[in-house]
Amino acid sequence: MKTAIVVGSARNKGNTEQLSIAVAAKMSATLFNLNDYNISPFDYEFNHVNDDFLSLMKKLLSYERIILASPVYWYCASGVMKTFLDRFSDLLKVNKDLGHQLRGKLTALIATGCDQVPAPCFEEAFKLSYAYLGMTYQSMLYCCVEDDIDILHYQDQIGVFIGELIGELYAK
Repeated sequence: MKTAIVVGSARNKGNTEQLSIAVAAKMSATLFNLNDYNISPFDYEFNHVNDDFLSLMKKLLSYERIILASPVYWYCASGVMKTFLDRFSDLLKVNKDLGHQLRGKLTALIATGCDQVPAPCFEEAFKLSYAYLGMTYQSMLYCCVEDDIDILHYQDQIGVFIGELIGELYAK
């Protein structure tokens, strides 16, 4: 199954991106870093047609599974991820043909943060957004990381997450 992982973090090569790279390598997923794209904030006049949002969405729609990855910032998604999510409104109002193509896509979430367990509101915001768009939410991989991530430390969690996505026990 073709899988895309969309990383939205204020820090390139940070913990969330490194965790996403590790998952992508084990799943043969394609990684997209939102920092590589010029995505304007949502505006009610839809005057941002010259940014990269629509071209990125067209690429993502060719995948059966879209995993979003964000660090937890103040119980919420990162700013760059929130901007990306806000622009999904374009797909509900202006580019409805693209928005309809999200229906039935599988989704998941990758996150890092400093709390042992993320606040329920973090995951809930994604779950509600996915449900509203008609997407099927599968699972979240959350890793508590105080400083720099040690991917080897999280191999078991990565394996369980991938197993949840593909519906079977995953051999590391």
